[in-house]
Amino acid sequence: MTLTLIHTAKLHEATFVSLRDRLAPGAKLHHITRPEWLDRARAGDESVTEDLAQAIATAPGPTLCTCTTLGATAESLGALRIDWPMMQAAAQSDGAIMLAYALDSTYESSLALLDRALQATGSRQKVHPLPLTQYWPLFEAGETDAFTSVIAGEIRQAAMTLPKLSCVVLAQASMAPAADRLTDMRVPVLASPELALRAALEI
Repeated sequence: MTLTLIHTAKLHEATFVSLRDRLAPGAKLHHITRPEWLDRARAGDESVTEDLAQAIATAPGPTLCTCTTLGATAESLGALRIDWPMMQAAAQSDGAIMLAYALDSTYESSLALLDRALQATGSRQKVHPLPLTQYWPLFEAGETDAFTSVIAGEIRQAAMTLPKLSCVVLAQASMAPAADRLTDMRVPVLASPELALRAALEI
């Protein structure tokens, strides 16, 4: 089986290759990387749906969309969206959930998906949004280490104000490295790439 991954940032290719090598060395990955699709989606260009549909329809094997902004559309076209397994994990927690996001175009989609996961489990956890959109230009400029550092710092500080917090959700795959800097927190910090790859490969 070949798993196709649709990205809107080149660096996600290396992320998933590394995860594949650790989790399922024999798995075959096929990458489709289109940074312009995110720009078009954010600009409200509906024709990106047609491009996405064609990519999914012609992909060898199942498809995983790693872009949160395109996630709902990709799911409607038959792909697995990267953040669904993560939201399912968050819904199993017992307490408040912090939803950290760095791009406005992902917020409503992420919140709706988390609400869906919570409804599926009958949970009523409070969701605390943490907008970190002011730092997105760092990621766009390729300053990924600085981006990761400030994201981790803001989450750590915000978590101190929420005594009933049960977990932190990193809404975008680009935020995932921040989880490695927050392993000492009292609650789990959930990132989407590994959970999504496990689900896509069913490992």
